[in-house]
Amino acid sequence: MGAIKHYGPLVGRILLAALFIWAGLGKIAGFAGTVGYIQSAGLPAAQLLAMLTIVVELGAGLLLVLGWKARWAAAALFVFSFLAAIFFHAFWASAPEQAYIQQVQFMKNLAIMGGMLFVVVCGSGPLSLEKGN
Repeated sequence: MGAIKHYGPLVGRILLAALFIWAGLGKIAGFAGTVGYIQSAGLPAAQLLAMLTIVVELGAGLLLVLGWKARWAAAALFVFSFLAAIFFHAFWASAPEQAYIQQVQFMKNLAIMGGMLFVVVCGSGPLSLEKGN
């Protein structure tokens, strides 16, 4: 097995998960701001959603890095990224001066969803707690 096939899935999982782990830690540090941002989107139970977001980002992010239950973690992050795109990056409903940046953020979420779908379909790879399952 070549180095890319051996180490690539681990590096890919780390790169995908880094965004969510970093964001989850940031939401802990700025919990009030996170709640306010969720409220600004008009979503109910903002404190509960903020806590659930932290659990999903940190929990699924760490599972993805470890390669344990990686398919489930990636599926959760796929759904999370979809919901974030729809509720927080609705470029089609943004003010003209915000539309472009929101479209970029929306497309970023689609790209992340693609990476997560790849993990769901192909598994975690050889350097994981599940050994590619």
